[in-house]
Amino acid sequence: MQKLAAGSALSLATALVLSGCVGLGGDTDLAAPPAGSPSPALSIVVSTTVLGGVVSDIARCAEGDDQAVTVVMPVGVDPHDFQPSSAQVASMVAADLVIVNGLGLEEGLLPALDSIGSDGARVLEIGELIDPLPFGAEAEEHSEDEHHDDHADEDHSEPGAEEDDHVDEDHSEPGAEEDDHADEDHSESGVEEDDHAHGAYDPHFWMDMDRMAAAARLIGEEVEAFGAEGYLACGEEVAASIEGAEQELLDTLAGVPDARRILVTDHDALSYFAESFGFRVIGVVIPGGSTLGEPNSQELAALVSVIQDQDVPAIFGDATLSNEILGILAAEAGRDVQVVSLFIGSLGGPDSGATSYEEMMMTNADRIAQALAR
Repeated sequence: MQKLAAGSALSLATALVLSGCVGLGGDTDLAAPPAGSPSPALSIVVSTTVLGGVVSDIARCAEGDDQAVTVVMPVGVDPHDFQPSSAQVASMVAADLVIVNGLGLEEGLLPALDSIGSDGARVLEIGELIDPLPFGAEAEEHSEDEHHDDHADEDHSEPGAEEDDHVDEDHSEPGAEEDDHADEDHSESGVEEDDHAHGAYDPHFWMDMDRMAAAARLIGEEVEAFGAEGYLACGEEVAASIEGAEQELLDTLAGVPDARRILVTDHDALSYFAESFGFRVIGVVIPGGSTLGEPNSQELAALVSVIQDQDVPAIFGDATLSNEILGILAAEAGRDVQVVSLFIGSLGGPDSGATSYEEMMMTNADRIAQALAR
């Protein structure tokens, strides 16, 4: 399961890390711990706040607290655009386990991940292990009844159920994706042309709660391999909680008519959500799946036409990004088009309704349902 073999941390990196740590939602700079504070026996560094929230939940279940978990990115930061400090890179080198989203999401972390791999850090890339969607693959359009039937038939009680759910899809073992899909043409999504585009696979897997539940199980299993007792069971417990929250989310979305289950977004981040919950992504402002690309005027004009032709009631944007261009698109459409912020790239701060992964997904569902059911 591990991507890179474990090794001893560099003494310099260890010295840097012992000067401090950062928790979920903490400041980017590593602050010194209180004098006399015991160091956790296990150290886990996580890249994004979304993954960090789930890993922290697992750690609290197993340890009673989440002191073992350090989240590199602060709340409210776009994971595509984040650049780590030297101290944060050192913390990854010194960690027992580094957990990242992978699939090119953490664009600013890629050089650091290559470097810490050479230094012997143990890195777990979640995205490639949970049946990632290829870019450019449109979600199948299901009726509301079919969608509920799909979820009713799933057995969320058994670990590994997610892999069985996708057994008929053409996604081979991790590491074989490039060969298996070498002949596919993803040019329509702009992946090949965009300097900031990801690889062939969409990294935004957490927008599918089944896949995030699978991630929780994988994380619990991986940490348990260190001899840290309770993580396997706690990974399963957190996964079950995510699956339970998914049923509430389905109820929230049930009021959105089939004809309104259409999504226009600032970047291509909702394909997993669309596939999982019976929606269609009919337009994106920034092609290629990254927030760092730039649309051209011809693409924006075409998107305005889509909004008009499809009678789109709302455009959805990532709360970590500016909504200015979405407001311009809504105005250009010449009708009452609402611009709605969603928590996609990061959890929210206090009182945001998105301080945990499950809260984030429920808040997003509430906002989507309210915007599209009107």
